[in-house]
Amino acid sequence: MQRLRTEPETAATAEASEPVIERMTEHDLLEVVAIEETSGLSPWGWDAYYAELQSQDNSIMLVAHTASLTDRRAPMVAGFVVARHIADEIHVNNFAVRPDFRRRGIGQRLMAAILSWGRDKNITQAVLEVRAGNKAAQQLYQACGFVVIGRRKRYYKTPVEDALLMAAAIE
Repeated sequence: MQRLRTEPETAATAEASEPVIERMTEHDLLEVVAIEETSGLSPWGWDAYYAELQSQDNSIMLVAHTASLTDRRAPMVAGFVVARHIADEIHVNNFAVRPDFRRRGIGQRLMAAILSWGRDKNITQAVLEVRAGNKAAQQLYQACGFVVIGRRKRYYKTPVEDALLMAAAIE
């Protein structure tokens, strides 16, 4: 089972270990927004993430903290995921990994934590949209058990692009 922490680790512990998946806090938001901006996500911005942090009843916001590449003493946000429990499923709203931390398993660990959260809530399915042209993200989601179940025409606005609707069974 994915290790999910609700209290921060010390920098020394984070430096010596794999990235730690923790609940997002207000202190993470500037880094989350920076990752969002470099990842080409539909922008939420600081205010939207902050508002989502205030409504924790049916949402989960996680970050992967890891040692900084430039300052080994300071943990940093390497990736994040925001999801919401809607009706009988989890909807993954936003998900990104800092470009210099991609292809290290951080995305899979974040997604595993979301699916584990769903399993604990007896949710049976997770869904998300992904840009039709984002093959790397599609491969990651497939590795996490997602399959394409539909297409949403012109879903993304900047730039205009279709979205693939993907779903994963939570067992």
